[in-house]
Amino acid sequence: MVEASVAIQVLPKVSETQEVIRIVDKVIEYIASTGLKYVVGPFETTIEGDYDSLMNIVKECNKICIREGAEGVSCYVKISYNPEGVLTIGEKTDKYN
Repeated sequence: MVEASVAIQVLPKVSETQEVIRIVDKVIEYIASTGLKYVVGPFETTIEGDYDSLMNIVKECNKICIREGAEGVSCYVKISYNPEGVLTIGEKTDKYN
């Protein structure tokens, strides 16, 4: 059972497009290191797992942007939470793949 899913988009405040890409790549690298199921999309990355872990990941994603040199970060988050379970990434998208 998946308790929550989060879609996160980080937009680090830096002047160069290539620097945005570099920092976002660091964020995705971190997400991958968590071991949770995730899918990278063109605008956001979706992650599923338990609610508390996901909220900690959201917090760390913002901190990574700052550590990597951004002067600030805008972060857009969508959360689906139900302790009894939510639809998984696969249940939502497998029929399209």
